[in-house]
Amino acid sequence: MKISILTVCWNSAATIRHTIDSFLAQDHGDKELVVIDGNSSDETLPIVRSYPPDQIRLISEPDSGMYDALNKGLRLYTGDAVGVLNSDDCFHDRTALRRISAGLETADIVHGDLDFVEDHLSKRVVRRWRAAARPAKGFRTGWMPAHPTFYVRRKVADAVGAFDLSLKVASDYDWMLRAVELHGFSSVVVDCVLVDMMVGGASTKNFRSHIEHNIEALQSRRRWLGSGLIDYALVAKPARKIGQFLTKRGQSKSQARASLRI
Repeated sequence: MKISILTVCWNSAATIRHTIDSFLAQDHGDKELVVIDGNSSDETLPIVRSYPPDQIRLISEPDSGMYDALNKGLRLYTGDAVGVLNSDDCFHDRTALRRISAGLETADIVHGDLDFVEDHLSKRVVRRWRAAARPAKGFRTGWMPAHPTFYVRRKVADAVGAFDLSLKVASDYDWMLRAVELHGFSSVVVDCVLVDMMVGGASTKNFRSHIEHNIEALQSRRRWLGSGLIDYALVAKPARKIGQFLTKRGQSKSQARASLRI
């Protein structure tokens, strides 16, 4: 199974080498990396172009932001399945894509565990996201997968369509909600850490970004799930994440899952 990874970047010279190296290190051979650059003015483009082009496709032109760039990637990828790896994130180890591919042999959607790290040199974990299977009421309960670990077969991407550009920080949440809740696709949890995500992204960099993300996520649930002005997930979604900060480094997998209560 060929797996395509979409990496959106703009002036990402400080981190993108880690991202590309983690892709090239994957022991799953049938893969491609589609780098969608927003016309960077730093050393991002020379760094990307310094790698052999046989597994890396580069598009560089102005865009209207991350989700516009991802929509370009959705039109360009050639794999049997697709996911997103941010330009400041890395695969956790060389087996990540192999495990994702194995999951996609039995399901239409896979997602897994995620570590939030301070940087990719120290790999100091500041937060742990431990995946859980979809509960009976899905996104209505505050449950959601970790988007950097979310991979889908091509038929899922075709059915879901484009990222919603009216949402500024939660279009990835909206895309996953549509994939999981609206089409009846099967999903499975890959029971290991797939991605190391640097803290400070668009939806996690400060308290205000968390608020904006939760407001936009509510808009998505109101549109697609018929939620009211306020719903249970508005409280449950951020509450579920408290355990991610309480999970201590060095805990066993079972201890971590028990502490999250998901």
